[in-house]
Amino acid sequence: MNILSNWLREYLPGLKASDRELAEALTLRGIAVEGVFDLGAGNGSRYEMDITTNRVDAMNHYGIAREAAIIYGLPLKPFDLTLPTAKPGAAYPIAIEDPKLCGRFTARVVRGVTVTTSTGIVAERFGLLGQKLISNAVDASNYVMFAMGQPSHAFDLDKIEGTVIVRRARKGETIKLLDELVHTLDHEDLIVADEKKPLGLAGVMGGWDSRITPETKNVLVEAAWFDQTSIRRSSKRHLLHTDASHRFERGADYNAGPVASALLTQLLLQSGGEIVGDFADIQIPEIEAKTAKRSRIAFSASEITRLLGVTEDHEGITAANAETILTGLGCGLETKSEGEYSVALPSWRLDLEREIDLIEEIARVYGYNKFKNTLPAFAGSVVELPWAEKERVVRGQLLAMGWNEAISSTFCSEADATLFAPQPASAIAMGNPLSEEAGMLRPSLLPGMATMLALNLNRDVEDVALFEIGTAFSGSTEKVEEKPALTLGASGRAFGAESVTFYDVKGAVEALVGKFTARSVYYDALLLPVWLHPGRSARVVLDGMTIGYFGQLHPEEAERRKLKQTCFLGEMYLDRLYKQSLRVPVMRELSRFQAVRRDFSLLFPDAVPYGAIDSALRGLGIAELKSFEAKEILRDPAGKLAPVGQYSLLLRTVLQSNERTLRDEELQEFSQRVIASLASLGGQLRG
Repeated sequence: MNILSNWLREYLPGLKASDRELAEALTLRGIAVEGVFDLGAGNGSRYEMDITTNRVDAMNHYGIAREAAIIYGLPLKPFDLTLPTAKPGAAYPIAIEDPKLCGRFTARVVRGVTVTTSTGIVAERFGLLGQKLISNAVDASNYVMFAMGQPSHAFDLDKIEGTVIVRRARKGETIKLLDELVHTLDHEDLIVADEKKPLGLAGVMGGWDSRITPETKNVLVEAAWFDQTSIRRSSKRHLLHTDASHRFERGADYNAGPVASALLTQLLLQSGGEIVGDFADIQIPEIEAKTAKRSRIAFSASEITRLLGVTEDHEGITAANAETILTGLGCGLETKSEGEYSVALPSWRLDLEREIDLIEEIARVYGYNKFKNTLPAFAGSVVELPWAEKERVVRGQLLAMGWNEAISSTFCSEADATLFAPQPASAIAMGNPLSEEAGMLRPSLLPGMATMLALNLNRDVEDVALFEIGTAFSGSTEKVEEKPALTLGASGRAFGAESVTFYDVKGAVEALVGKFTARSVYYDALLLPVWLHPGRSARVVLDGMTIGYFGQLHPEEAERRKLKQTCFLGEMYLDRLYKQSLRVPVMRELSRFQAVRRDFSLLFPDAVPYGAIDSALRGLGIAELKSFEAKEILRDPAGKLAPVGQYSLLLRTVLQSNERTLRDEELQEFSQRVIASLASLGGQLRG
């Protein structure tokens, strides 16, 4: 917003600081001046301001002048609200049908006005602000809002039929507003109407049919307090963001209506006319109690130093300083004892609610730059989680393999929680969810990974390899359990020229598991979750305990999420994996003795996974068994090359000693132990 320095000085006759100094002082107090533009000799400067949404009281010249008055310890010139004596008569009839949405409504009748082009101070200042001139009546309303922040409106009195009524719109009701468009009103819209028609969308924009025109002779001046939530919803509903709605949405001053009405009337009377009848001021006590007459706050000066720390000057912020600042802000102070106060809050500062808010205001006005740069006392130290080192190893391994780390939301939808939860009914519902799609604490990291894959694919990023390390939640709202988890997601040609396959994900899982010590690791297709493709997925079992699942996302789920290509997902329960110790790399001298290769051709039942064979051979404890691998696996549905229900395995072993050349009898013994171990799994040597 734009502010004129000369306009500010009108309210601060004793201000000696230059425009640049004033801009810097305001900025240091949180009233940010982003630009200072010289307007030429005698015109002062134009400030481009960035006022935060909680400081609606400073979105006008008088509000900023109030801040400057506190900073420089100057008296703030009050408004002159003197009006000529009104011609006797009754106040214009006003009715408020919805007192929750309209807490105060003021109205004053001015007859015999002359609607013409604005001149004098209004035209001069609007020109410096770059504000368009419309007519003296309309410009007067805008001028008052720029001066003291309260929106107001001038109606053509002769176009109003009967009592002015503040009510909700009726179903199907329409109104043509000043934007020259016809708007269909919603029952939730608050409007200003007469006995036959709507006159304006309250707090947002006036109506076309009751607007001020050059033929207008009689004016009804309105200034009111409207509920900020109602105005915000109407503004968004009708896509109308106006200067008035911008202020009402952030909380208007309950006591500002009569002041704005008087100032607007003064400007109108400069072009002739007279006030007729009493001033109508309808107030709702319940709204006044929530705004202008809020409960007093207990305030202790001793809390200032305790919370804010040490200032650069030895004296610091004293109780006297605090009194001066709070009084300048408009607070009413009642002393209870030395340094203890009961504080009445100003009607224009709805953002002040607690003692800490007052302390923050004192620090702001006193100057944050006047506090010493000291760190708060801290007796403890940063403590890593017990599994921090293991997590670093997992993250480093995946990054080294070309996976990219991602972070997703902690919340998910109920449907995703039901689908991906490791245990049924283990997800925790939020008491106050952000939306229906974020109503549950995630029981798994998979919902976020599935969403991230979809977002990438929908934006034509087809080659994706992501992982996330985070926390999964289970239990109940009374007792929430948090467990570390890992999820993987890949699609496209993330690892080279070929598309990602099941074995790419399996390789990543094997590499991770290989970083930990374990007696046995195997993969099977038992107890697979419903979100996985039943023929292209696996379970990971470490020392007899399931530590995760991975594979292709089920086609039905992929179709539901509108995924354009095959996606692979995986999840590992890191709390279980972290129970294992990290594998310590060991360097051994290469053997100088001849290695011996032995091949075994065996038949196994289809139900025996290779993981079981791997575990059995590792469990033999033969130090000389340096390696083993499956060279061929053959299945024949016709039963010619291998019996139906069985598969043929060519297993190659390498035997070698670090101390001597192995003798034939030793090799024979090792071979028999290998055969016996495999026979215990149902393996048979082929003839």
